[in-house]
Amino acid sequence: MEMNATFWVVVLLVVMALVFDFLNGMNDAANSIATVVSTRVLSPRFAVFWAAFWNFAAAFLLGVGVAKTIGKGIIDPAIVNSTLIFATLAGAILWTYICTHYGLPISVSHALIGGLIGPALVKGGVEALIIPGILKVVAFIFVAPMMGLFFGFINMTTIYWVFQKWPPQKVDFIFRKLQVLSAALYSIGHGSNDAQKTMGIIAILLYSNGFMTGGFHIPVWVVFACYTMIALGTMMGGWKVVETMGMRITKLQPTGGFSAESGGGVIILLMSGLGIPVSTTHTITGAIAGAGSVKRLSAVRWNITGKILWAWILTIPLAAIMSGLIYSVVDVAKKFIF
Repeated sequence: MEMNATFWVVVLLVVMALVFDFLNGMNDAANSIATVVSTRVLSPRFAVFWAAFWNFAAAFLLGVGVAKTIGKGIIDPAIVNSTLIFATLAGAILWTYICTHYGLPISVSHALIGGLIGPALVKGGVEALIIPGILKVVAFIFVAPMMGLFFGFINMTTIYWVFQKWPPQKVDFIFRKLQVLSAALYSIGHGSNDAQKTMGIIAILLYSNGFMTGGFHIPVWVVFACYTMIALGTMMGGWKVVETMGMRITKLQPTGGFSAESGGGVIILLMSGLGIPVSTTHTITGAIAGAGSVKRLSAVRWNITGKILWAWILTIPLAAIMSGLIYSVVDVAKKFIF
């Protein structure tokens, strides 16, 4: 009877994790399509289908290094139980929903990491945290957008230099075509990094409850389930976030859109290959600002960027607080009920 109850709790939590993955796709749809929509290369509806297809295609192209980092590199797997995973997902989903509703392009993956940290602190104290793994994630809150800024700026500067004597109409025509490809590249990067984070949560849930044999690994069905849900979420689109990312930070032409997407895509693919969970939101925001600042710094609405930066900085601690409170409430409730 107890085993049967555990099974259904795990099933419920897997479904909850996939809902989170869906919301991840909704919030991060902006990362994949904002530039290609703002430059009017693709219509919003076609753009989300294009991004969703390449999100899912990433399942066949890259490994699961990021998923293993999330599963074993943020908190001690030995303290994980169903209550902790529930609190993790509930806190991350709540923070993601709030930010998506208000059009803030946060890092959904950082919401998940904050969601792990909060209950782990409540249950096991600082000793339950894997500090080097957390510090790596925190460092990339700043490193990822700076890398995006650099590559977006360099790409845009190179395009200006190479095509300076070409007729503007011809340059525009070429990069409208190329931007479709750069959007696909970025979407592959997005899928490869973000879908894997939910894979890590599901895998550690299965492992901690005895539903995994042969040591910790990422089951194939988990891979396909997570890529499917993030693709479906992308198809739905978080349109307020798309507006913020694509139209409020700066005004891009197809050359700028290509520069931002290709630079951001390469960075994220590199990080995925190294098994480093980075924020796709942070990376593309930096790349958009970098591409937009080539003509002049005032082309970037730095006040909007500042608001986004605050949302980034607050995501891990606020998600940790929410999930920690949820864990405390559920843990107390369990003692009264059982």
